[in-house]
Amino acid sequence: MNLTLKIWRQKNANDKGKIVDYPISDISPDMSFLEMLDVLNQELIEKGESPVAFDHDCREGICGTCSLYINGRAHGPETKITVCQLHMRSFKDGDTIYIEPWRAEAFPVIKDLVVDRTSFDRIQQAGGFISVNTSGNTQDANAIPIKKENADKAFDAATCIGCGACVASCKNSSAMLFVSAKVSQFALLPQGQVEATDRVLNMVKQMDDEGFGNCTNTGACEVECPKGISLENIARMNREYLAASLKG
Repeated sequence: MNLTLKIWRQKNANDKGKIVDYPISDISPDMSFLEMLDVLNQELIEKGESPVAFDHDCREGICGTCSLYINGRAHGPETKITVCQLHMRSFKDGDTIYIEPWRAEAFPVIKDLVVDRTSFDRIQQAGGFISVNTSGNTQDANAIPIKKENADKAFDAATCIGCGACVASCKNSSAMLFVSAKVSQFALLPQGQVEATDRVLNMVKQMDDEGFGNCTNTGACEVECPKGISLENIARMNREYLAASLKG
């Protein structure tokens, strides 16, 4: 395959940045998208040019690191996959492919295609956890009966990998799908009830402080989420938030 790549290049957070064209040839349709970028970077290094900076880690669709905006869609043209799971057979010989970083105030560009997503980490630290009693009198979690329906919903919410596709695809750069997934995975389980009030209040406050927008129910986040996190979680978070606010 012969392709033309139009890639966002930006030296640092203060640089204006621009789209740069890179022709690339002899790309196998069986390569992953990240492998294709590896080939491009090898060519650039051999020419003495600066390689394109992009995030990657597990390359198994688990870590959520490989977050790219490809031809106007988060993670590219396929659904429910990450960029590392996207293969070049999804494109045609001669295609022009636009590759950009996430665009959100709360995700500032660090370099090229790499953005700072530590805002998600701070939201997690604000309440995305449960405190564990380690006194020696702990109860075996497997001994606590949980409805299968609740367990399944909690597990589905917990599949969120924090990639930020929901933010990138939302016209308001809202992080509510991410935050609601982190709230829901505990709200549905007995272990999460002790800190439920503080959790949702603190996480929503931190989300707002980070500069994310609000949800207007367009549904783009669920469509582009590689794990198919449901909008139902946002409704659950809103109920949790209202109940917590009334308690306060």
